[in-house]
Amino acid sequence: QVALVESGGGLVQAGGSLRLSCAASGRAFSTYHVGWFRQAPEEEREFVAAISPSAGSTVYADSVKGRFTISRDNGKRSVYLQMISLQPADPAVYYCPVPERRSFPLPSKKAQYDYWGQGTQVIVSS
Repeated sequence: QVALVESGGGLVQAGGSLRLSCAASGRAFSTYHVGWFRQAPEEEREFVAAISPSAGSTVYADSVKGRFTISRDNGKRSVYLQMISLQPADPAVYYCPVPERRSFPLPSKKAQYDYWGQGTQVIVSS
């Protein structure tokens, strides 16, 4: 079992930056992948990025490549999403889910993730 708490969301101007954090508790943090997803109102929850246990592998959605960076600190049981050049398409509630199983390639489908937090909201003003 894994419990996840996202934080760091807020209001930012278009073109600005924000860093999201995800704190995990439960089973050994360094053994599982962690992803980031987002969901805007009236939209499906979509994949943003994922990172392997050792941080040796990462994968990103095309829409955020070059702007978002996923990282993790296993000692702090935390995963981060650094977001720069935020755009009007980026506002959403952001989630950091964890899959029950460790598989490769890194999972990018919502159904592949088993544990979800409550999310943190990102608002981008133009």
